[in-house]
Amino acid sequence: MDNYEKYIGHVFDNRYRIDALIGVGGMAVVYKAVDLLMRRIVAVKILRDDISADDASVKRFINESKAVAMLSHPNIVNIYDVSVRDNVKYIVMEYIEGITLKNYINRREVLGFKETLSYTMQILRALDHAHKKGIVHRDIKPQNIMLLRDGVIKVMDFGIAKLPNADTVTMTDKAIGTVYYISPEQASGGTIDARSDLYSLGVLMYEMTTGRLPFDAESPVSVALMQVNETPENPRSKNPKIPTGLEQIIMRAMEKAPAERYQSAEAMLDCLEKLKENPAIVFKPKASEKIKRFFTSGRPLGNVSKSMFPIILGVFVPFLITFCILGVYLFTNVFADSSIKDYETVEVQNFVGAVYTSELEDWFSSSDYYRLSSVEYQYSEDVSLGEIIGQYPAAGEMKKVLKDKQFCNVKLVLSGGREKVTIKDYLMSDYRLVVSELNRMKVKCTIVKQPSIVQEYGSVLRTVPAAGTTVNIGETVEIYVSSGAGGADLLMPDFTDKSEGDVLLEMVQNKLRVGKVTFEKSDKKAGLIISQSIEPETPVYHYTVVDFVVSGGKTYGEVETTAESTTAESESASESESASESKSEEPSETTTIADATESASESVSAEPSESMQTEEPSEVQSDEPKPTDDTEGDTSEGSDSTPQSDAEESSDTSDISSAGPASPEGSETGDPVENHADPAEDH
Repeated sequence: MDNYEKYIGHVFDNRYRIDALIGVGGMAVVYKAVDLLMRRIVAVKILRDDISADDASVKRFINESKAVAMLSHPNIVNIYDVSVRDNVKYIVMEYIEGITLKNYINRREVLGFKETLSYTMQILRALDHAHKKGIVHRDIKPQNIMLLRDGVIKVMDFGIAKLPNADTVTMTDKAIGTVYYISPEQASGGTIDARSDLYSLGVLMYEMTTGRLPFDAESPVSVALMQVNETPENPRSKNPKIPTGLEQIIMRAMEKAPAERYQSAEAMLDCLEKLKENPAIVFKPKASEKIKRFFTSGRPLGNVSKSMFPIILGVFVPFLITFCILGVYLFTNVFADSSIKDYETVEVQNFVGAVYTSELEDWFSSSDYYRLSSVEYQYSEDVSLGEIIGQYPAAGEMKKVLKDKQFCNVKLVLSGGREKVTIKDYLMSDYRLVVSELNRMKVKCTIVKQPSIVQEYGSVLRTVPAAGTTVNIGETVEIYVSSGAGGADLLMPDFTDKSEGDVLLEMVQNKLRVGKVTFEKSDKKAGLIISQSIEPETPVYHYTVVDFVVSGGKTYGEVETTAESTTAESESASESESASESKSEEPSETTTIADATESASESVSAEPSESMQTEEPSEVQSDEPKPTDDTEGDTSEGSDSTPQSDAEESSDTSDISSAGPASPEGSETGDPVENHADPAEDH
């Protein structure tokens, strides 16, 4: 098996960086890439190494790029760049987020009338654009049609397209896989034109409306022969809900002779437009179809109806009347007399509850009155496999039988046991779609995420049990999902509505780093996380930096106004309290949880030293005797000879004292404060 992931991480032509594997086809491998010049996501289709030396494959690869480069239509995938070198040959095309129409049909089985019309009309518009440019696709099939989330159709893979004035690309045995959709002229090697695409589209419409292909066999060769020689069953025989007009369009598109089909995509699109306006419309059959239905050939239908039909009718009606009279006579006088008296009326036995065995089957075969018409199975959660859970006719009904000649035919319904489903191959599918599909099938799912350098985030790596395994309804299937490339260490937790402390603890446990923290006014409780810079469930490495927006509460931002209205008495609070208040009045809107933790520890360690400074002056004042007016005067007079340093110390001490709690003595008189301040002013 080729090493398809070897290109992941490479940059082609200094422009296209290969990021993830999208899919592997018969000729090429498709990757998701980034156009570093145009800064957009693109799809890069690289020719597989094992066929890159094959001239026919390379020619087909180049042919596709030329074909699409000539086209510009919203329903055709765009090509941005082509590179054909000796070592790597690739095409850069539009990146489409969607699924193939084939996968969608497999999931839905039968598409509705409106969906079928919408998808078919979009494909016809794309084909009409290509046909008018002289390009015949030649490989229209649901695998080559992408369906986007908004219902838009994109036609792709023009690898075997027929270009104007160019050599025809021969279909190899690799293209035989599309034999279910090719036209009779393609299968028989005839001339191919735009009408061949319309035949393939008719087959696609047949599959969309019935959930089945018109021709199916054990080998591709058998299917090709059926495409050439056999006429498909009418779609309404498989799905009666299909409007008659839609059935007519499908069958005309699938005519064996190209001359009997629609002659252009535009003509077929016109009929679909009429059907869309009036779903009950019935199109008039072509003259050739009338002639086919007539029992003679080679004679104009109009002349026959005017000359021969009355004669034929006149001869046929008497014969029909005579035959009916003869039949009634024979039944009444011959058969009735000999057998009607031998009829018996029997009461149908009850078979429900019995186990269907070979002995019961033999009993039906040898019974004089009963025969087993059919056996069908129905899933049952309560009844074991093989037990009869229903019968037709029901037990107790009265039926007339003729011994050994006319029997009571019984249909039995057996329990098939618990319903089982087969796990499909969901490799590289979106795990959300897989979970939805399995839940619809009543299968439980467990998601297991694993890093992957090959598949992008959210795509399925494998399932346990594996694809192809049959499981009972109600059982659990493990879905292993890619958690992204690069082997991330963990998925980002969801910190929303958690407190700062809890977030900090969880960040440390997960080896993550706190980045910028911004506080905002919010109805949430102060301190709760409002948002984070990295979305939850995103694969990240250890020590990744995460920014946070934290709630400051409902009143956040209104503290400044409160601070301005404080009274002069509050300004006499302690210096340590003033410093802490100034920090709370003007909080920094941008900080970190780590800084906040460090600031808190510093403020705790700083408070004891401030209290010691404020207590020392109080002790001195309490030990000294209360000064008299004379003493105060002497102190004032001697202030001129006091050194500047002493004055400053007095001033500092008075400030700290006033900032701290006032002593009882200080509260009785304020003179010492004034005397300490005077020397500084005189100086």
